[in-house]
Amino acid sequence: MITPQNNREFAALLKTPDSCDSANPDFATKYKGKTVAFDGSIAHMAPHGDYDTRYDFLLGPGDKGPNTGIGPAFKYEDVNILDLKLTGPEIPATVRAGDKFRFVAEVGEFNAKQCLFFLDPVSTEIR
Repeated sequence: MITPQNNREFAALLKTPDSCDSANPDFATKYKGKTVAFDGSIAHMAPHGDYDTRYDFLLGPGDKGPNTGIGPAFKYEDVNILDLKLTGPEIPATVRAGDKFRFVAEVGEFNAKQCLFFLDPVSTEIR
């Protein structure tokens, strides 16, 4: 599992001041399909299309939620709350922007036009 503690590239990626930084596509290509883990928060969530129980989540490193200003704009697309695989002592029925988690996810694509780094959830630990 790749973490900021055991991978310098990932540590640097989480601190980039530009979500469109060229390090994003390089990391996505090199580590696609690998698992990463980081402390972060939900910056934004919105219903996916016309669904009431499926969402698009924008995640950021750190604890600032909607005020996240560093690192990639990570995205979970078209997932429901169960897909997050919430873990921890008290599992909430729902989540919201600003909630803080330890995200474990599989590396997907980086969309350079949208400056979005796609991830697939593996587990989400409440912190």
